[in-house]
Amino acid sequence: MNKVLIAAAASVFVLAGCSSDPEEAAMSEVEQLSNQVAQLSSEVEALKSEKADAEMKAQEATDAAMAAKEEAMRANERIDNIANSYTK
Repeated sequence: MNKVLIAAAASVFVLAGCSSDPEEAAMSEVEQLSNQVAQLSSEVEALKSEKADAEMKAQEATDAAMAAKEEAMRANERIDNIANSYTK
């Protein structure tokens, strides 16, 4: 049992010794991934900005449509009033 514990402890120290000095390839990969994360973050911010602009334009279009509908209802009411005044 003690031999197993000693072997496990030794393997931990060996593995720790191997991982203490990162390889140049691993550092290069980490740098590439960091650059990708930065690029994707800027793309996300740009898309959020575009979404906000689109939502604002959609709201403006909705407001314009409601105003046109209200104006059409008032025009129809005036036409109905004119038609009623001729029949009397």
